[in-house]
Amino acid sequence: MGGKQSRSFNKELNRVGAGERRDEAPGLSWAAERIRRHATVHLGYSTLSLAMRGLDKTPAELWELRELQKLNLSMNCLCALPPALGALDNLVVLNLWGNNLSSLPPEIGLLKKLRVLFACRNRLSAVPEELGSCAGLEVLSLANNQITGLPVSLAAMHSLTKLNLSHNLIVHIPTCVYSMKGLVFLHLACNRLETIADQIQDLVNLKILIVEGNSIHTLPKTLCFLESLELLNVDFNDLQNVPVEMYQLSRLGRLACHPLDKGLHIVHNPLLKPIQEVLQGGLSALYNYLKPT
Repeated sequence: MGGKQSRSFNKELNRVGAGERRDEAPGLSWAAERIRRHATVHLGYSTLSLAMRGLDKTPAELWELRELQKLNLSMNCLCALPPALGALDNLVVLNLWGNNLSSLPPEIGLLKKLRVLFACRNRLSAVPEELGSCAGLEVLSLANNQITGLPVSLAAMHSLTKLNLSHNLIVHIPTCVYSMKGLVFLHLACNRLETIADQIQDLVNLKILIVEGNSIHTLPKTLCFLESLELLNVDFNDLQNVPVEMYQLSRLGRLACHPLDKGLHIVHNPLLKPIQEVLQGGLSALYNYLKPT
């Protein structure tokens, strides 16, 4: 199916029609011009979607379209991206979701204007150090890959507000994450975490922290210094107790059940008495129990 779609798209690009070359943009090859005609301007951004085209490789002429600001290559069959990706230095959004990528080219670091990168549901085991040069990145999703860590260079991403590393093979939260002071959303569900480092307190702007489905056995008391937290999901771990300082997380508001609800998600853990019993009275009962008299 994918091969048929890819061949169909290539045939469409290669179709020759009398007079179809008259509007070619200066400096572009004819094939690049044919691709450019699929681009639109959406909310002021030059946008091109080649999603669900069954592509197993990108058209070489694509990389001539330097004016592109949003590029969607999601849900194809891509196994690699060429170094020429770095030529699209006006990209703001790059969507690579749902391919077969085992790596990203180092030239991705040349995309200095990049603000959003979706590379989830691929086969990535690592990301290049050069990605740290995309210092303006605000949203980074690397979920559903085979990643075990992140390069230290990503510590320079001070503009990053949302980071999704869920469904990977991470044993320790990468050190660089604790330097991402702008983070508001951090998703680490379904990894292999056993602990959270004390440095978690450095993420002072964090509002949503999701670490469900790991093997965490204790929560550091420094986690309780994150007074902006509105959603803390620690369900399906190995927690038997909670830090006595947890009552300081006043913005959690309540015990939550639905995955998208704000509040504290904790009841699906092997909690010991009396915490297990106290929680039956809700979050306020827990906080009253923990508060010093």
